[in-house]
Amino acid sequence: MTALQNDLILRTLRGENTERTPVWMMRQAGRYLPEYRATRAEAGSFLDLCKNAELACEVTLQPLERYPLDAAILFSDILTIPDAMGLGLYFTEGEGPKFERPVRTKADIDKLFVPDPNQELQYVMNAVSTIKNGLNGRVPLIGFSGSPWTLACYMVEGSGSKNFARIKRMMYDTPELMHQLLKIVTQSVISYLQAQIQAGAQIVMVFDTWGGNLTTKDYETFSLAYSRQISKALKEFNADVPRLLFTKGAGTWLETMANAGYDGLGVDWTTDLKVARELTKDSVVLQGNLDPTTLYANPETIRSKVRDVLADYGHGHKHIFNLGHGILPDINPEHVTAMIDEVHRSSPAYHQ
Repeated sequence: MTALQNDLILRTLRGENTERTPVWMMRQAGRYLPEYRATRAEAGSFLDLCKNAELACEVTLQPLERYPLDAAILFSDILTIPDAMGLGLYFTEGEGPKFERPVRTKADIDKLFVPDPNQELQYVMNAVSTIKNGLNGRVPLIGFSGSPWTLACYMVEGSGSKNFARIKRMMYDTPELMHQLLKIVTQSVISYLQAQIQAGAQIVMVFDTWGGNLTTKDYETFSLAYSRQISKALKEFNADVPRLLFTKGAGTWLETMANAGYDGLGVDWTTDLKVARELTKDSVVLQGNLDPTTLYANPETIRSKVRDVLADYGHGHKHIFNLGHGILPDINPEHVTAMIDEVHRSSPAYHQ
């Protein structure tokens, strides 16, 4: 096994004292990089890029060639699981992902199955192992999945949604159907993430993009309860592999989330890290939370806002610097340089 040259983020997630704050970005391999756009053009489509292990490895490594980041994240999509269930994932330019066969009835749910990670999702495992080899110990590799609730939203709605009418109608009128769907998706996520770990992922992250659209009670019942099951199962399999959970719009629920079994919680930009730290009582690592639109500003403003985020968290060793959501596609790559450089420059003072 290749020794890690940079294990800063792993030490942070283990709660160890560190010399500075680690930094990476959600969607750090993406459209804001011209080299990514060239590779995607070579692949032919986004899905073809995801399913080509060599090209997925190439775009995963591209941001690490530009920036001194402390982690790589698997290049893939959160909708690989429902696609592997046979729902027919496709992408429409300017409209995002859609499914040819959305899940709307009990009969639809009864047809679903837990995909075999080494059959229907073998291309993801090929990508993980190829990326791990390509990294050659440079930094840890983060694997990921969408949360059961977020995946179910896409599966029932058939695409993204503004008001989530179909899935909320299912949740309110036929909660037993909703739970039937969430149970099979949860089993699939556990199997999928466990396989990613076996293929080489050293950290795993669950993205609950749509959890913040629920009420507090419904979030606990239909989202967090299933994310909790995932963490428990993965910990039983691989206690030494850290787990991260990010629910967009969940600032007021961080105290409850801190008891869900994850080593770290992502925090979006609408919640001050000082408040997040008070709510979680330093029981977990906090990740975040620069507003992604800050990167439209000039470099000196970006540096100032980075310092604000570091100051919001304050002294301590349980902070991973990140954006509060994914980097936007029209960001100037040089602005990312300013952000990362300022984390390197200013964060050591908070670790003394």
